[in-house]
Amino acid sequence: MPSFLRTIRLDTSDSQIFEAAAGPGEWAVPGGFEFCELEPDEIRGKTRQAFANGFLSLESFGRSTLVMVAEIAENELEALVQALAMHFVSVYGAPDLAAALPVARGEIDFAAELAQGQPPNTLLSVSRAHDDAGGIREEFRVMPSPASAQHALVWDVVEDGNG
Repeated sequence: MPSFLRTIRLDTSDSQIFEAAAGPGEWAVPGGFEFCELEPDEIRGKTRQAFANGFLSLESFGRSTLVMVAEIAENELEALVQALAMHFVSVYGAPDLAAALPVARGEIDFAAELAQGQPPNTLLSVSRAHDDAGGIREEFRVMPSPASAQHALVWDVVEDGNG
């Protein structure tokens, strides 16, 4: 089963810093395409926060600071391609679904690549900035799942022989 990115909320901060916060557990892509047509000086306030650190949900089209790796069924993945393509038509002015589908598939494939090879529940964050040429540079940070963290032994149980 393939892996994909799912939004996660560790606290309520996303609802404070983003114009629209994604709900927990929504499938997501990095979503940097949303800022391609904006000049750096046009990106202010909550839009700036979404640009700098937000993943885009494919259900509510809200933003999330963190995503986690989760397994997804093939038919769900295909439904996400369709949903994103329809979003490109309705929000970004793609001429039709046929024109939007390859672009949507590229975004979905990119998100799946980020998740590929990562254990379930691995957390990812994104950091975006404009480069010197005016393009957008994205960096992704991978944080191992808390379940895979090594813990120090705090105590040990030793039988005392009395019983």
